[in-house]
Amino acid sequence: MAISFELNAEPRTDTGKGASRRLRHAGKVPAIMYGGGKDPESLMLSHNEVLRNLAHEAFYSHILTIKSGGSETSAILRDLQRHPSRPVILHMDLQRINAAEKLKTQSPVHILGEDNCAAVKAGGLVSHDLTEVAIECLPKDLPEYLEIDISDMEVGDVKHLSDMKVPEGVTLSDLVRENDLAVVSIHAKRAEVEEEAAPAAEGAAEGGEETKADGEGEGS
Repeated sequence: MAISFELNAEPRTDTGKGASRRLRHAGKVPAIMYGGGKDPESLMLSHNEVLRNLAHEAFYSHILTIKSGGSETSAILRDLQRHPSRPVILHMDLQRINAAEKLKTQSPVHILGEDNCAAVKAGGLVSHDLTEVAIECLPKDLPEYLEIDISDMEVGDVKHLSDMKVPEGVTLSDLVRENDLAVVSIHAKRAEVEEEAAPAAEGAAEGGEETKADGEGEGS
């Protein structure tokens, strides 16, 4: 079943820091919606409704339906400002979309195969080098997330953008710019790395002492 998100909005004419503060005290979130060849529109949303929707990861990468003034507008969440210490949404930026125009946005990355990866079972540490990637696509092709499978990876392996399978119609923006970024890697535990390095360091120290002793003998 396809997920859909709807937000009920009201126009606002009062702008500025003072007006935004009053809106937040009244349980509203100040927002702005722009793009689509139209002038920016100042809106206010229900804070509780926004919080409920934000609990879904898909909300960040889905087409949203914004209901305001008896009309509906398709948009995506472009930016979100949160309070640094409280669960309060300070402001939202929404971008109108056109079904015929490609979007440039971010898509979350989901890691698959971690439970079946022999390197992970052996104690390897998975590093999520990218948690989201830049994509370009038409609104109808917008994915909820992208996946990368690590079940065949070994310790020391790295998977890049070029290793990802993307749906038809979706382009990875960095690959277009020939920037094949690392997405996920597997490292040995630090303790194991230190244990391997210690004998080598001891051997080097012993070799240095022997060389010094030999040198002293020659000098005398």
